[in-house]
Order: sequence, then C-alpha cells, then structure tokens
Amino acid sequence: MSDAIKHECGIALIRLLKPLSYYQEKYGTALYGINKLYLLMEKQHNRGQDGAGIATIKLDVKPGSRYISRYRSMAPNAVADIFEYVQRKFATVQRAYPDRFSDSQWLKNNVSFTGEVLMGHLRYGTHGKNSIENCHPFLRQNNWMTRNLVIAGNFNMTNVDELLEQLYELGQHPKEKADTVTVLEKIGHFLDAENQEQFDKFKQKGYSNVEISALIAEHLDVARILRKSAKTWDGGYTISGIVGHGDAFVMRDPAGIRPAYYYVNDEVVVVTSERPAIQTAFNVKFEEINEIKPGYALIVKKDGTITEEMFREPVEKKSCSFERIYFSRGSDAAIYQERKHLGRLLCPQILDAINYDIKNTVFSYIPNTAEVAFYGLGEGINDYVRKLQKDTLLNRADKISDEELNEMLSIKPRFEKLNIKDAKLRTFITQDADRQDMVQHVYDTTYGIVRDHQDTIVAVDDSIVRGTTLKQSILTILDRLNPKKIIIVSSAPQIRYPDCYGIDMSRLGEFVAFEAAVSLLYKKGLGDVIEKVYHQCVASLELPKADVENYVKAIYAPFTDEEISKEIAGIIRGTHIQADVEVIYQKLENLHVACPGHKGDWYFSGDYPTPGGNRVVNRAYMNWVEGKNVRAYFSA
Repeated sequence: MSDAIKHECGIALIRLLKPLSYYQEKYGTALYGINKLYLLMEKQHNRGQDGAGIATIKLDVKPGSRYISRYRSMAPNAVADIFEYVQRKFATVQRAYPDRFSDSQWLKNNVSFTGEVLMGHLRYGTHGKNSIENCHPFLRQNNWMTRNLVIAGNFNMTNVDELLEQLYELGQHPKEKADTVTVLEKIGHFLDAENQEQFDKFKQKGYSNVEISALIAEHLDVARILRKSAKTWDGGYTISGIVGHGDAFVMRDPAGIRPAYYYVNDEVVVVTSERPAIQTAFNVKFEEINEIKPGYALIVKKDGTITEEMFREPVEKKSCSFERIYFSRGSDAAIYQERKHLGRLLCPQILDAINYDIKNTVFSYIPNTAEVAFYGLGEGINDYVRKLQKDTLLNRADKISDEELNEMLSIKPRFEKLNIKDAKLRTFITQDADRQDMVQHVYDTTYGIVRDHQDTIVAVDDSIVRGTTLKQSILTILDRLNPKKIIIVSSAPQIRYPDCYGIDMSRLGEFVAFEAAVSLLYKKGLGDVIEKVYHQCVASLELPKADVENYVKAIYAPFTDEEISKEIAGIIRGTHIQADVEVIYQKLENLHVACPGHKGDWYFSGDYPTPGGNRVVNRAYMNWVEGKNVRAYFSA
C-alpha cells in the first residue's frame, strides 16, 4: 500500500497441555513454550510495530508464590526487546545455577515466565494513545487466584459510551474512556460475580474457604462469563484471556470480522491472528488449523479440557476483506491465491485502458504488498497474449506471411520492477517546500526501461486510501521517465467509508474517493446534498441504534465508479505531472469473487456488519462538516 495506515493488532496464545518436565525431556528445554511464543509473535510482526507485550501464568503454585509474569515494551523492535529481557533472566540463572537449568520444576518455582499458559500481543497504536500503559496484555489483579484476569486482543468497540454507562450502573468507575478498559472491566465484573455465586453455593454445602478456592477453579463457567460480558458489545474483536488459576479463552465476534486460528494436539493448544504463524512455528499442515467460529469462544480449562462454545448468536459472516488484500501476511496459502486472483480479475479493465497495446506498455507494481496481485495480473496478461496468438494463427483463412508471423510471435508483455521503496528518509529540514522535495524521494525508479513518450506505465497498488504518496512521490518519480500515460491500478475497490473495527481509517476527509465525490457534487451543482446528509446524520443521534442508516452513501450516489475514478486521477495528478494519468479500481463484485469467504466490505460499500458502524460513519461525516480532526469512536 502506497499510503501507510495503522491497522490490525495480533495475538498469540499457547496452553501447554503437559508438565514442563515433558518438554524438557522431549525437546531438551523447559522453555519450549516461551520459545514458541517468540516465534509466533515474530511471524506476526506485520500486525503491530508500536508496542508488544507478553504474559504467562504458572499452574498449581503454592500460596505466596508469584504466578503471573508480564512484560511490555515500546522499543523500536518491541518483540526482540521483550524476549531479550526474558532471555537475560534465564542467562543469569544459567550462570548462577548451571546444575539447575535443566530442572524444570526448580525453574518454575524460581524464575518468572516459566508458566504453562502464555499470551502475546503485538500492537498498532491509534491517535494519541501510544504509551506503555496502552500496551496489552492488560491485567486485573486480585488476591483470589480465580479473580485475576489477563486479556489481550485485536478489537475496536463502536459503543464505548454505552459500555461505560453500563459499568457506571454496575457501580464501577473506570479510570479511562477506552474500549480496552471497558472490555477488561466488563469481563472482570462478571468473573467476580461468577466467583461469588460459586463461593456462595459451596459455602452453603459446608466446604471450607480453602476447599472452595479449588472448587471455584474447577467449576468456573467461562462461557457464561463471556455470554454476560459480550451481550451488548458492538464491534469487531478477537479477545484472548487467561484467568489467574489457568483457564484460558479466545473469543471471536459474531460476524467473524477479526481473524482467529487455532491448532490442537496432545501437547499444546495454540491460537493466533494468522494461520502461517502456526504452520511455521509448529510445522503443521494448512488443513490441520481451524478458525474459531464467529460468536464462539475457544475455552481451555485448567484441567486441559478444550471446548468451543457459543457466547453470542452468530450473524452473517463478514470477515474483513482488507485482511486478504493487504494486512495479513501473503504466505497464507489461501490469501496468496486470493491476491493473485484479484490481480487477474483486473486484466479486462487494464487491457481496455491500454487499448490492448501490449507492445507499448510496461507493467509494474508499487512495493511491497501489491507484488502478489501483480503476479496474478501477469498471468492474466500472458493468458490474453497466448489466446490472441492462438486465435490469430489458427483462425486465419489466408496464409500468414513470415513478417506477420514474426510480428505476432514477438508479442511479449514487459513486466518490470519500476518502483523501488528506499529506506525511510528523515525529512529533518523544517521548511515545507524543502520537506516536500524530500518526500518525493521516498520512492525511486528504475531508469532505461520506459521509452520516451511512447510507453504506457501500468502500476499496480493493493489499495489507495489518501492518494498522498501517489501524488507526492510515486507519480512524480514515474513521470520523470517520460511515459505517454501512467495508469495506477488498485487491487481493492474505492475506499469510501471509515473503519471502526480495528483499522485506523477513521476520518472521511482523508479518503481521496470522498474528496473526489465532494468535488463532483460541487461541479455538478449538487452541493446541497452535503448539507442534507449532515442534517440526517445529526437527526440520527436521537434514533435507536438499530434504526440508524449510513446516510453518507448519498454523497456517492449521483456518480458512477468510473466518474469518481476519473476525478481521483485529476486530484492525484495535480498540475505538475506531464503524462496522462488514469486510475482503475477493482470492481466490488470481483472482490467477492476473489475472496468469497470474506465478505466484510464496509470500507468500499458502506454496508456495516453491526449497527454501531452506521453510527460511526455518520459521526465521521459530522466531524468532517464541523471541521473536527478527531476519530469517530474511542479506542486504545
């Protein structure tokens, strides 16, 4: 993606199903769990570079012994920083007690981070909320082991105000207005209530307090806690949690917006945000890994019992399509094929745009995430050329001349790497003009390939959000090659609406598609639509949440996709580009063809999978009209 945006966090959860001594004997180390957690987090480092954190819990420790360990970091390479910190602890022990380092029970009793339940989190921060206090995992502490709670997740809630009000009504007074705090305290409240209910039940039966503690741990109903906690949540979420005594869970929202994959064998239970992380870390096949079902929680009890239980009634599955287009690592077998298919499906539009002139076209891509779609485009263009050659040679009624034969057989698409992303330049010069000149050089190009004023450049990007980098850098650099025309191709449809479920795209005014639609409204004398939509959005504040519609759709309604794309081309071209510029976007119906199992397309269609999404888009529009440069929802 040429316009960098902050997006999805990543989670990792490991539950060791055997004693630490088992891993010491089989794998030669009692640190099997922590080593695997490191691998899972490194293999998902694309999901968060603003911070990271880990937590571990030891099972069956004696009273007075520390059993929860947590460490968080905001270092430039947070994952490495965390595990260097952990490694130093073990290195110190190895030097001081070399004969004890292979004694798994001694390590568990004396060294932190030697637990059987391990959790990791990678974080992308949001506006103004990037501090160590906002890094997951979050910890809710209590002297009762079964009331301790650790959570980490990939989520945004759209109704934080409503959830806070509910906490007030329960008598709580949260210290912060953020969805992470509300989720932690909501689960924590019902965890407390479950503990109290179990305590009262066993107390009436005559058990002692010490006996009751063990009975609560055994009978704690995690699914019931989650059902009560999530009853009014509106958002996209994958949330992992560990209760102090060892019960663990990972819950996924009812629409399956956020991803969650798991693998189970007789040694471990593993959950991550991305499937390839598990495949690599545990060397298992694609088909051995499952998705947590929408509206379900994978629950691992302290005794190792594993269940997948429903906590909210599932709705139509709307898994995030942006995961497939851009965010998730392309090493996932399914995602790789889907991205190639996205590129292939663009071929008819591109061939039409270049007037089928393969000979005078150079095909390229914008590094790095568009590369796989580019491969798919290449396959599609090659298929077209082979079909053209076959049809021409086999279906001619007259004899083809040698010159014509050579001309036809010489058609060979030119696939080149024109765009090169350099290391991030420091724009330390304070004057705006000087800084702008520096920004232009974030991308470089390959010289000597494009023929002056003869060739058309087709450059594939995976998506276009703001168009800023295209305008300020990529088009400027490509234009220096003196092409006849530059065609920018997006493997995603036009991004028209904000996300509120995890991706940091919250302000309408930053979307070049929205800018283009507003520009067209004024050009066509339809400026009154802007005011009308604003009043509809304001009026909707008084409506029940379920009755609110996405009124911002009316901004785009008067225009075809092609009209908006043409206006976008004019915006990003500006006045300094000499070549003609055209922008081609993926068709929405083709997105669904390429990614049939991931129909979450609200960024493109405006069809939000939860009622809170409509409230957020309307609030984002009101903020734009009122000149408020703030997000339309609260998040940590």
